[in-house]
Amino acid sequence: MRIRTAAPIALAAATALAGSLLATAAPASAAAHQGGLHFGTIQYDGPGKDDRSKKSLNAEWVNIHNNGKKKVQLKGYKVKDNTGYTYTFGSYTIGAGKTVKVRTGKGKNVAGTVHWNRGSYVWNNTGDKARLIKPNGKLQDSCSWGKSTPKNKGVKNCH
Repeated sequence: MRIRTAAPIALAAATALAGSLLATAAPASAAAHQGGLHFGTIQYDGPGKDDRSKKSLNAEWVNIHNNGKKKVQLKGYKVKDNTGYTYTFGSYTIGAGKTVKVRTGKGKNVAGTVHWNRGSYVWNNTGDKARLIKPNGKLQDSCSWGKSTPKNKGVKNCH
């Protein structure tokens, strides 16, 4: 009789333990990019020929997404590559759930899009790493990629 009564108790204890482990494990894996700024999609190798034209330079961009519940003032935030090329945000507020696109080339800043105003490319087509750095110098997010291929089309989804 002891074996029969011990087995259900042991099984119940094991089930409860496994259930609690699963319950705590699920939020940890889902926590990536929850509530805050992060890189979304990066077009590091714009379509077409790299001819340094305004169109070609602006075909290279990074998206920064605010997955938080409050708007965020981006003044002083920086976007950097491996070489050290740096874009520093001026006064720009990104709304909750909104995205801002940072284009490499020149152009007029409008809602949802800002321009780095460079005359040359930033992101390497053979592999690079984008970093989003807070005004205090701490890393907010990063995203890296390998070589541009016909399959990935020079696009990296950083989510």
